[in-house]
Amino acid sequence: MPNLKNVSNPSLWQRMWQGFLTTVGTKQFFAIFSPWVKWLSILAIICLTIGSIWGLAFAPPDYLQGNSYRIIFIHVPSASLALSIYMAMAVLGVIYLVWKIKTANLVAQALAPLGFLLCIISLLTGSIWAKPTWGTYWVWDARLTSMLILAFLYAGVMALFAAFEHTSNRGKAAAILSIVGAVNLPIIKYSVNWWNTLHQGATFTLTEAPKMSADMWMPLLLMMIGSYLLAAALAIYRTNTLILQRDQAKAWVNEYIRRHKVG
Repeated sequence: MPNLKNVSNPSLWQRMWQGFLTTVGTKQFFAIFSPWVKWLSILAIICLTIGSIWGLAFAPPDYLQGNSYRIIFIHVPSASLALSIYMAMAVLGVIYLVWKIKTANLVAQALAPLGFLLCIISLLTGSIWAKPTWGTYWVWDARLTSMLILAFLYAGVMALFAAFEHTSNRGKAAAILSIVGAVNLPIIKYSVNWWNTLHQGATFTLTEAPKMSADMWMPLLLMMIGSYLLAAALAIYRTNTLILQRDQAKAWVNEYIRRHKVG
């Protein structure tokens, strides 16, 4: 006979899971995270303003690269975010495919163009930096090549979101590609350790002290924090826009539009 006691009295984890599911619907996501956009944007602007002025105007030149190294204050945050966003998309893809949480699919759809843009910025700034450092804009270095593959993966995910926009399979193909493409992330991360490449090693690691003086890495850290905060604000804003478009026929959206005079 089934254990009726367990059925009528769910465990703590079951209650927590059910409680979590009540917060991940599109309406709940919109209500919870909408106020975050303003404050994340303000914090991002503060960090980016201080970090950029400090890094571009007051940080000392590098003893080998001179002032050309200053592009690091754009290149490193954009490259780091490009990897982080794709990893987030892969995790969201698993959540969407396994637990059918539609909000995860919308967040991934909102993140994809942002990650693609940051990946392109990373490639462009890296090429600009490479010219005075390596004497050429591009080499088929392991890190550069795997980063270029990441840009194609982003483009593929966006194309799949667009191709299946009006079908019941919307997001499934994009989620699968995001998950499969995640195998490229450790290759990008550890390519400088696995192969003899021109690309320098990591600027920040959890196990070693920064390889730059404090007046160089502190503004870089501010740029990193500011970039992640700005990306979070943009991701929430874009997700909320997609939610309004998807749920436009629902009463709560019409009420929101009426109260805020949107559209």
